Amino acid sequence: MRALLASLEPDEAAPRMLGARLRASGPDGEVLLRLTEVEAYAGENDPGSHAFRGRTARNAAMFGEAGRLYVYFSYGMHRCANAVVGPTGAARAVLLRGGELLAGAPLARRRRAALRRPGAPPVADDDLARGPANLARALGIELDDDGADLAGGGRPADAGASGAAYALELLDDAEWYVQARPRLRRSPRTGVAAPGGLPPFDWRWYLDGAAGVSP
Repeated sequence: MRALLASLEPDEAAPRMLGARLRASGPDGEVLLRLTEVEAYAGENDPGSHAFRGRTARNAAMFGEAGRLYVYFSYGMHRCANAVVGPTGAARAVLLRGGELLAGAPLARRRRAALRRPGAPPVADDDLARGPANLARALGIELDDDGADLAGGGRPADAGASGAAYALELLDDAEWYVQARPRLRRSPRTGVAAPGGLPPFDWRWYLDGAAGVSP
């Protein structure tokens, strides 16, 4: 899978990742979800990318090999997770924006509840991984997981500094054309100012009607 992700442009990799399963196995349990919403970012040629102005300590994982996690803080409080794609050094990535929980919903709900105000209603299953910060929270992704391997099959030896191991499993071509392609939709990226939020960077893809997709 790493070779496939390395061979694709970000706007090719992003829609191809829809329907993929992402498993997070950590000290407190396991969560499995299906990716239903993603955005592509094209590195130094993309005004919406963290790598637009070059390499820094913060975005160094984007310049690494395909199939690695790039994790960053958003607004100083939320973690967001990306899958690095393209050749090493290109700083291309796919933001994981939404997913449908397949297993581990009770653990994901506890993680989400820890940041909610007392007395808030429980989070609906379809909303547990809706939005990039909520997806990362549901999976238990921490800043220490920056650079963790998504393509190694989730082996304990590949666990990040947080102690969690991750495994991304893409649909094969036949499965993707049956399960994902008919529901594939495209739109401008969310919250990205012009020119990064306008064509040719209308690089948000989602599965129509799926759980975890933002309005």
